[in-house]
Amino acid sequence: MSSASSTATPVSIEFFPPNTPVGADKLRSVVQELQAVNPQYFSVTYGAGGSTREKTLATVSEIAAMGFDAAPHLSCVGSTREGIAEILATYRAQNIRRIVALRGDLPSGTATAGEFRYAAELVRFIRETQGQDWDIEVAAYPEYHPQQRYAARDLQHFADKMRAGASGAITQFFYNPDAYFHFVDAVRRLGVTAPIVPGIMPINNYARIAQFAQRDGIEIPRWVALKMEGYMDDAASVRAFGLDVVAGLCERLIAGGAPGLHFYTLNQSALTLALCERLGLNRKT
Repeated sequence: MSSASSTATPVSIEFFPPNTPVGADKLRSVVQELQAVNPQYFSVTYGAGGSTREKTLATVSEIAAMGFDAAPHLSCVGSTREGIAEILATYRAQNIRRIVALRGDLPSGTATAGEFRYAAELVRFIRETQGQDWDIEVAAYPEYHPQQRYAARDLQHFADKMRAGASGAITQFFYNPDAYFHFVDAVRRLGVTAPIVPGIMPINNYARIAQFAQRDGIEIPRWVALKMEGYMDDAASVRAFGLDVVAGLCERLIAGGAPGLHFYTLNQSALTLALCERLGLNRKT
């Protein structure tokens, strides 16, 4: 793919909050390295039931202090309206106006779901209490939510989130572009017009990615899985083949009209930088 055809494609980057001072130092370097691709924003995940709340806040605050647009994830299950309002007030005070609104998971051993059952309720609460000056992203599942048995019901839940006031959506990662295009077509028929940005997971540690995929009901094409398994411990071949697979996926998505790419970096920069270089995406000059 030529850079001329893809330079207008926005890029966003996702991190998880580091658990150690060493991890925090590394993430600062990763943020600086990834600014080279001129990301629209950096997002930071939020643990089950808000288990990383303070770490998410600290990470987002630091990214914002470095001069970049930061978007904290916020899950609502197990939370109260008062608690969510307090978090939103903290972000507003730091001039953070983009958020990734999720239902999330209850922490192990927790019995009550709190005052929110679905992400649509969280989106609606944000709009009702905060107004229109927030960009609210929500999750999308091209291969359908792993906890949802019925595809049509999953599509309806997604449409409900968008009608509640979401600005756009970011998908779970996938390796089958047809799943993304089919999902977009299906929700467009339900009246959803907002942008749906595909989530991209670079492949470095294949065993780890395969574990994520099995947990979340994500299909890894059989030919990719067989070739990856054939490389076994040949890390260089896994990396090179993974770059080919994911770059090809991104090329198809861009050619098909995807409004951007959201990279799940696992707090690493090398593969995302290599992919953006290959695709000619948003390099700063």
